[in-house]
Amino acid sequence: MTAFLQAMNFRHACKKFDPQRTIAAEDFQQILEVGRLSPSSFGMEHWHFVVVQTPELREKLREACWNQPQITESSHVVVILAKIAAVEPGTDYVQHIFGRRGLPADAQQAYLERYAAHNAHEVQPYMNTFAWSSKQCYLALANMMTGAASLGIDSCPIEGFSKSAVEALLAIDPQQYGVVAAVTFGYRAGEQTPRLRQPLADLVEYR
Repeated sequence: MTAFLQAMNFRHACKKFDPQRTIAAEDFQQILEVGRLSPSSFGMEHWHFVVVQTPELREKLREACWNQPQITESSHVVVILAKIAAVEPGTDYVQHIFGRRGLPADAQQAYLERYAAHNAHEVQPYMNTFAWSSKQCYLALANMMTGAASLGIDSCPIEGFSKSAVEALLAIDPQQYGVVAAVTFGYRAGEQTPRLRQPLADLVEYR
């Protein structure tokens, strides 16, 4: 089995963390770096990571997250925000992201026009900008959890929360960002709930 598959088999939604064990700073930085290096549509890097550290804030965050104990018992908590206003066509941010490729002016303009067309025809008819940005943030979330697993570190993704309460707690401007998910990292305590998956044959179709 490859190291990647070993990490995938190790990873599960950890519900019981050992609150006495703390992730080493260099290991946690690796987890954040994996998130930073993740792919995103048009290379827009739609994410912003908020590391919630203070015990007081984590207690309040736990309340907003349906009182899930992972928020306070894990070693680290990251709240993932999706960029909204910044990734709208025509913004300075979008210009910067395309500009760093060093393309000729006509090629960059072509990319900007394609980006605007994608937004008009593939994003807005089916979802809003927050939903599209969130899809990209889940790529970073998945990579961070697998990256943590490769280091023997457990994680738990959390979608069970009041979005408005978390945004108010973290003083988030909802025009600029939206809360996508929280994810906790640490080390498992005791026996964990078995992870269940459907057989591969039930999920794959060849044509």
